[in-house]
Amino acid sequence: MRSRLDDVVAASLLGGGAVPAFTCYDFATATAVVEAAETAAEEAGLGVVLNVAPKTAATRAGLRLIAALRTLADGASVPVCVQLDHAADAAVIADAVAAGADAVLADGSALPLEDNVAFVRHVRAIVGPDVVLEAELGGLAGDEDKAFAQEAAGLTDPDEVRGFVERSGAQLLAVAIGNVHGRYRGEPQIRWDVLGRIAQESPVPLVLHGASGIPAADLARAASFRVGKVNVNTELRTAVLASVAGGVAGRQADGEDLAGLLREWSTAAGRVAGDVLATLRG
Repeated sequence: MRSRLDDVVAASLLGGGAVPAFTCYDFATATAVVEAAETAAEEAGLGVVLNVAPKTAATRAGLRLIAALRTLADGASVPVCVQLDHAADAAVIADAVAAGADAVLADGSALPLEDNVAFVRHVRAIVGPDVVLEAELGGLAGDEDKAFAQEAAGLTDPDEVRGFVERSGAQLLAVAIGNVHGRYRGEPQIRWDVLGRIAQESPVPLVLHGASGIPAADLARAASFRVGKVNVNTELRTAVLASVAGGVAGRQADGEDLAGLLREWSTAAGRVAGDVLATLRG
């Protein structure tokens, strides 16, 4: 069932967990994620978020994917949200919402603080009152569409959090606490002290991006700091590409069995989604 992102996050936090958000570049991956959530529903009690990258949404095919994901969400037996992730282009945001995105990460994190506030408010004026807005405060290293090794960039300043949220109108806040997009160099160094201070200051639930590579115990712990949504991308892509790399030769030999290759693709995506759902349940 298609659901509001803020409602799903609130329900997850109430149950002591966080909702996972998976970046989906194709319908097969999205279907596998939703089916994993449906399979785990009784155990996990969680919905899922289907994230669409801004580079995807900037294309005609990407807008059609958003429309298809909305239909997928409508027919699911668990709560499903469709979100445009890390969007900094107002035109792409407007098109994605028109295509069916229920939520947007209005990403002004690369801007000065006042410009970030202004950007989130501008996005609200574009999308109207019914689209859930996530904002980001602090510098998150890396490219969410690629898996280069990274070191953490600037941390979110806890002293800026309350004012930013109240003035921008953000309903969720993505934070930088040592997390990165892509792969980590060595063990992730999550700044729990900073997250604790942010949690005390923020009037809205928090979001942790760059979850791939963070130990499961740390992801589970994050919910106790009011992290109600956790984004996964690299881990999902890695599993899918590994399944394709390992299966192409055999499927070509077997009459170019594309359907079989897609089943392996979906199985790999579903396995990652199932593991993350199990980790984040309350």
